[in-house]
Amino acid sequence: MLELIKAGGWPMIPLLLLAVAALAIILERFWSLRRERVLPPGLGEEVREWVGGGKPLEPAHIESLRATSPLGALLAAQLDVRGRGREVMRERVEDVGRHLVYRMERYLNALGTIAAAGPLLGLFGTVVGMIQMFLGILDHGIGDANQLAGGIGKALVCTATGMVVAIPALVFHRHFRSRIAGYIVDMEHEAMQLADVLDAVASNKKKG
Repeated sequence: MLELIKAGGWPMIPLLLLAVAALAIILERFWSLRRERVLPPGLGEEVREWVGGGKPLEPAHIESLRATSPLGALLAAQLDVRGRGREVMRERVEDVGRHLVYRMERYLNALGTIAAAGPLLGLFGTVVGMIQMFLGILDHGIGDANQLAGGIGKALVCTATGMVVAIPALVFHRHFRSRIAGYIVDMEHEAMQLADVLDAVASNKKKG
């Protein structure tokens, strides 16, 4: 790390800090957005069997469901308004879904900012290095051509580092957004299936 800072100068420090921040965000989001954490296997089917079996929907059971996962929170919100009509359930699902998306997209804006700022910081470091090099030429002349080439190479280190930071940040930013979009589709599907079960239970109660 010290060698990189020596090669690119002080603009390398914010670039390396951005690299550390991007790595931390990527690892945290990989852990938080695991499928089994967001959509536990079999949870939707378990809730539908629970509701369709005529078991009492105790508030404590609903709160326990809400705490399990984002999918559990969505289904619990749906159960909160059971019996109020499908339109009310749909509105509640949409409202809770927006909050869940916001929570799942946590830190992704920061990751996108790193992807955008990395190349700019790298370019800034290169420009600073080139300015310093040309000011040295004005004061001392061109001198050794090899030394001049080495100075240009050092200045370009910042640009290369900025790209190395930005490209993975951009790739994982897109990856996580795509993963969240897929989760939302699956959660909406589970919510629709639960709504069908709730409608069937309500219809059976009216017939009974």
